[in-house]
Amino acid sequence: MAVEKRQEQIEKREKVLQAKEESIAQMEKEIEALKDQSLKELERIANMTVEEAKELLISNIESEARREALARLYEIEMELKEEADKKAREIIASAIQRCASDEVASSTVTVVTLPSEEMKGRIIGREGRNIRTIEMLTGVDLIIDDTPEVVVLSSYDPIRREIARISLERLIQDGRIHPARIEEMVEKAQQEVENRIKEEGERAIFEAKITRVHPEIVRALGRLTFRTSYGQNVLQHSKEVSRLAGMMAGELGLDPTLAKRAGLLHDIGKALDYDAEGPHALLGAEFARKYNENEIVVNAIASHHGEETPNSIEAVLVQAADAISAARPGARKETLEAYIKRIKRLEELAVAFDGVEKAYALQAGREIRVIVEPEKIDDLSAYELARDLAKRIEDELEYPGQIRVIVIRETRAIEYAR
Repeated sequence: MAVEKRQEQIEKREKVLQAKEESIAQMEKEIEALKDQSLKELERIANMTVEEAKELLISNIESEARREALARLYEIEMELKEEADKKAREIIASAIQRCASDEVASSTVTVVTLPSEEMKGRIIGREGRNIRTIEMLTGVDLIIDDTPEVVVLSSYDPIRREIARISLERLIQDGRIHPARIEEMVEKAQQEVENRIKEEGERAIFEAKITRVHPEIVRALGRLTFRTSYGQNVLQHSKEVSRLAGMMAGELGLDPTLAKRAGLLHDIGKALDYDAEGPHALLGAEFARKYNENEIVVNAIASHHGEETPNSIEAVLVQAADAISAARPGARKETLEAYIKRIKRLEELAVAFDGVEKAYALQAGREIRVIVEPEKIDDLSAYELARDLAKRIEDELEYPGQIRVIVIRETRAIEYAR
């Protein structure tokens, strides 16, 4: 009896469960129908399908994420740029502070002091034969005028002037001045200058602590001791560029020796441009390549004035070091007349552009500030004007170092309260 009752209870429970399951299934169908009806109503209201709504939602999310990513990227880029600028300034300032070089100024004349006025007649010689011999052998003009006890040697080539100076001073000390003796003294002076050129080149190589340099490159480097650029001795300038480039390379974790080598040889073309035509940077690069210099060094030489594109960090460092050495106060000089002409021409170039109201050359010609008319020049055009003016200055002006171009666009709204 108990088993039968138990069986009946189980059957009743099964029927109840079955009824509940049927009820749940019916509810699920109703819910599904309501869901479909709701989706159709939403599609009708939104005028788009579910798939289209999904795509729109995903697109909006992607767009928002992209904007946030770009904003964050811009912030990171600005932070990195500020940090890089700060680090670059620190490196450059540190390199400049650690580098101090004396600059040797020179001109196109050399003055030789005479022991007496009587010596002028002996230098000139009978019917001018002595002075003609000196001028013919050295290629230097001797200027003998009323200035007491001096003879002026004039030549564009400092090596010739040096040979003539040594020869003349030796002849004055010796006292025997005649064509044969002059020829002998000039020959000895040429050999002495040649030896000095070699010694100066070797000394520069030794000071830079670089090795395996071809003797012809050493000789060309030594010739730079007789070259000047705006009053700045080119060999001293090359040594300074070498030190600056090496210091900055060390700060950046690069090979200082390679940077110093490129810096020392960057102006080697200036030892050749009396005998060849073309930009000294390209002449120097060709010369260095001829004697199997490292291609990074060759590119640094060719690109330090922009004739070629720098393809290494060392080449960029040489550009920076060259600009620092040439532009720092006291490094170079030029005549007042040439300076005034350059400043005037700089302002004329700026004013020639349409929409420019005023232009002022500042910082001894190392900066040009251009004030434009805001009605004619918008913000985007101001950037374009700065770039075009910089390009025109590069093409039409010769100047030491670099010139900073600043374009100022200002709009003022003025009203009066009465």
